[in-house]
Amino acid sequence: MEYGLVVLWLALYLLLCYVGATVAAALFPRFANRGVAFGIPVALSTLWLVTYFVGRLSLTAGIYLGLLVLVAAAVVAAVRGVTVDGRAYAEVAGVFTLAFCVLIAVRALDPAIVPIGGEKFLDYGLLKSLLRADTLPPEDMWFAGEPVAYYYGGHLLAAILTRLTGTAGQYAYNLALAGFYATLVTATYGLAGAIAADRGVPRRVAAGLAAFFVGIASNLSTPMRLLIWLLPDGAGQWVAGAAGYEVEGLATSPDRFSYWDASRVITDDAGDFVTYEPSAAFVIDEFPLFAWLNGDMHAHMMSTGFLLLAAALCFSYYQTPAVEWRRRLALLFGALPALAGLMAVTNTWSFPSVAGLAMLTVVLAPSDPTTLLPNGVSQRLRTTGLTHEAVRVGVALAVAVAIVLVGLLWSLPFWLGAASGREVAVLPDRSSLLELLSVHGIFLLPFGLYLYAQAGRALGTDRARAVGAATVGVVFLGATVDLAAVGLLVPLVAGAWLFARSPSLSRSLESVPALTDGGDRTVDFEVVLILAGAGLVLLVEFVFVKENIGRMNTVFKTYMQVWVLWAAAVGPVLAWLLTRWRPDGETRRAATTTGVRAFVALLVLSTSVYGAFALSNHVDAAGEPTLNGTAYLDREHPREAEAIRWLDRTVEGRPTIVTAAPAGYRWNPDEGKGSSAPASLTGLPTVAGWYHEAQYRNDTVYQTRVEDVRTIYTGSASDQIALLRQYDVRYVYVGPAERARYGEITVDHVSGVTAVKRTDGVVVYRVHQKQL
Repeated sequence: MEYGLVVLWLALYLLLCYVGATVAAALFPRFANRGVAFGIPVALSTLWLVTYFVGRLSLTAGIYLGLLVLVAAAVVAAVRGVTVDGRAYAEVAGVFTLAFCVLIAVRALDPAIVPIGGEKFLDYGLLKSLLRADTLPPEDMWFAGEPVAYYYGGHLLAAILTRLTGTAGQYAYNLALAGFYATLVTATYGLAGAIAADRGVPRRVAAGLAAFFVGIASNLSTPMRLLIWLLPDGAGQWVAGAAGYEVEGLATSPDRFSYWDASRVITDDAGDFVTYEPSAAFVIDEFPLFAWLNGDMHAHMMSTGFLLLAAALCFSYYQTPAVEWRRRLALLFGALPALAGLMAVTNTWSFPSVAGLAMLTVVLAPSDPTTLLPNGVSQRLRTTGLTHEAVRVGVALAVAVAIVLVGLLWSLPFWLGAASGREVAVLPDRSSLLELLSVHGIFLLPFGLYLYAQAGRALGTDRARAVGAATVGVVFLGATVDLAAVGLLVPLVAGAWLFARSPSLSRSLESVPALTDGGDRTVDFEVVLILAGAGLVLLVEFVFVKENIGRMNTVFKTYMQVWVLWAAAVGPVLAWLLTRWRPDGETRRAATTTGVRAFVALLVLSTSVYGAFALSNHVDAAGEPTLNGTAYLDREHPREAEAIRWLDRTVEGRPTIVTAAPAGYRWNPDEGKGSSAPASLTGLPTVAGWYHEAQYRNDTVYQTRVEDVRTIYTGSASDQIALLRQYDVRYVYVGPAERARYGEITVDHVSGVTAVKRTDGVVVYRVHQKQL
């Protein structure tokens, strides 16, 4: 186990946290603990933004200039009197360290960077490409000679940290993964705690619950399957049928538990899944713990801390009184667009969410959005009633559009170069009520109870019960007419919106009052997060990005955002229910307190089942702990391990290589499936790699390269020479997969092609371009 590297990376993260916390305190002056929990996202954002632009000239210069800018910003904040509270920093550092070490322990038991079961080859290939690159954008390791056609911002951040620590890529992959996980948990802890403190609700209770739900909890499918197994056969069969579950996996025996099952709940028969795994008949509805257990370092995971930073900036706006209009403008049109630009390159799916969060915040914040406008315009727009609400929405929509436009400018090089396009489609197969409850029930149940409690306080118990009964009717009506998401979420959206905007229940429209209400304020910023998540769930039920895999990717990349936003909201919601829900009457109050405690305990225990089974499976399968993601090569692919490591360690720069194509998730050399391993594990660009390039670019150009690769291996000498020159090939890799796929290989007969490395199963040929 590489303990020295763990200490080094943890020390770097905690140092960045301290420096970034000084800047964060200026951004979040009204937060509990002054926003220390966002020290790492703030520091990493600063590093990234400078590196991204200066990296067009020099990556190395960009990284060190980014450090200089970060330190300078912290010094300026300190000179202006901004300080970091020692206790607050120690608390945040403790949360981060715990989360970081937990994920380090998990990855040390299962560190392998393998092609099957995810897209680790894509993620590691991007990281290695960036470590080899001198400038941006990086060359595509699966499409030599062209810039990468994928959002690589998160991998760039991992590369920055890798370069700063001088760590080898095979270790940096798992260390960076642990850092992204700990950043997510810590940021959720910080945001939930700040929202709770703003209402006088116990901060640590809310923060701890939110951290649990984002870092440990699973959806409800695993406890449901366990319940089916625990029940007698007849009852278990009935429950399985009612819930729509097949009696398989954990439902039949704990020994048959698979950590994949909980991430494949919603079915989807749309799309052509010929090149994908059989489980692709389901959409991917994963949650954070599954993602980090599986071990991809994928965009939808690395962007989560920055999505929470965007939410925190919105909350800072929400807290800012109307009279501080300059500060509100700076947050909306300074900080948020820059962060949106980062999100566009890191995880393009999250880019619109920044604007959506801002729009909801501007509509629902206590400060009237018209106060952002020049005084004369603001006065003319001041109205009452529905007209005033329409004006608020209109201004908020204009703010969202402006954030998108300025965010596009911040990320313009990405859109002009590396970005690839997709077609938007509508009306996919929709999710059933039971599927939605299995995936989102751990949040929808607390949110529903929360709004019911608020309705009871505002309307009285009898009316609240009537509203609750009507809501249940709407839910079942929606399920009956194949609009389950509408029936389930529209009452939630309506209730949250009404409580947030009701003049008799909301906070002052002009300023934030002193916190003297003991937590009795109707609702707070948690409703913005609830509405944002609900909007995303509704959106993907009707609109999706059209691919040959139906709406799988759309749900996959969107649901992670929903989970993160709702986890930050559920902590304050549950803390309020536990400590502030006080119905009239001693008997009713005691019963409510006991019931809520039992509900929270059941929710925590049931959603912990998945982690208990999954982590024990990792321990059972563990060998000697290590963070070396390529250590498995000697065991699983001994015939190719030496050659791949030789390419990685000996070949400098980014010379083009040739490997078998097409390639994908399987690395079965004897079947001719090489999975582009030499390119993916070294970052050296190959002429044609994974078939994902057909999606990133188009099928015609990809298939042309696939045929060119075949010609290079088996064609006539004249054709081989022409193609070797065309693609500026410097190395030809001939391993088990190439021999199995192409049969007799003739490229070694070409003058100017000589063997430079021979192992038991591989020959690597050097192409001397001048001798061809």
